[in-house]
Amino acid sequence: MLADLLKESKRAIVYTGAGMSTESGLPDFRSARTGMWEMEDPSKVASVTALNQHVERFFQFYKKRVLAAKEAGPHEGHRILANWEEQGLISGIITQNVDGFHTIAGSENVMELHGTLRNVHCESCGKVYSNDRYERDEFYCECGGKLRPSVVLFGEMLPEEAFLQAIFESEKGDLFIVLGSSLTVSPANQFPMLAKEHGAKLVIINMEETMLDDMADLVVNSRKIGEVLREANDMLSRKF
Repeated sequence: MLADLLKESKRAIVYTGAGMSTESGLPDFRSARTGMWEMEDPSKVASVTALNQHVERFFQFYKKRVLAAKEAGPHEGHRILANWEEQGLISGIITQNVDGFHTIAGSENVMELHGTLRNVHCESCGKVYSNDRYERDEFYCECGGKLRPSVVLFGEMLPEEAFLQAIFESEKGDLFIVLGSSLTVSPANQFPMLAKEHGAKLVIINMEETMLDDMADLVVNSRKIGEVLREANDMLSRKF
């Protein structure tokens, strides 16, 4: 059915959450017992306060995240989405994830709501560097300012450009596909509701049930995203 919906769609948009990244081997944040925030206090390692008051702990936390992302990399599902964009089957991807895997896999129209770990930038002068600096324990800019990952920290607003573009895509799309998000927090649950209000069909593929399943035209639970996308891709290949 997903393949049929994609083939019929004129403007499909994909929304990805933590479940997309966990299939690459990265931990998520909020799962009971295993989530990252069960083991770390985000206010001490991933906030504006941490950057200013617990800077060494901040650096080491994000160095681990940078190294984990480089070790993992995109999975088959990321590459399928990139191919679908190239074929015109989807118009873009809205993501909560900061690993940069969609871009690495080849997707171009990616709205990173929480920024990206692929880059770091100077808190003082704004100069942008590769995250290789963190691998080498180089945490300070040439100007002396602290280098921080280009992600949204606790206590910061979402990047306006990505947020506004995500609203535009949600309103204009005729098919909205959620991959790996529990849709329990805002703004994660705003975009699929906005798309549905503007007439889009809604697909939700997530291991667990979500609060928006009743609104969806297609729900797939208890299955890996990569497997579902592979099956849809195989069917599309046969149809085309």
